[in-house]
Amino acid sequence: MKKNLLKGAFVAFAALSLTACSITMPVTATSNSVGSKVGKSSATVVLGFAFDEDASIKTAAKQGGISKISTVDIKIKNVLGLIVTYETIITGE
Repeated sequence: MKKNLLKGAFVAFAALSLTACSITMPVTATSNSVGSKVGKSSATVVLGFAFDEDASIKTAAKQGGISKISTVDIKIKNVLGLIVTYETIITGE
């Protein structure tokens, strides 16, 4: 009985430690046509501490070589609320 309880606890811990949630949401769109270029920028927060990272629209545009922005999306990945990654994704020309 004790062995089965220990196995169950281990399986539950393993499942929870591998749990992550990811969602992508639109932020805005402009009247510019959707271009073939994509720019991304991201920042990670660990245990509530943000490091020197930049997930801004300006940085994403620069990374993708985009001067006319068409769409802006944000992707948020959360691992047990301990590690959260924010990614800004833009398209344009």
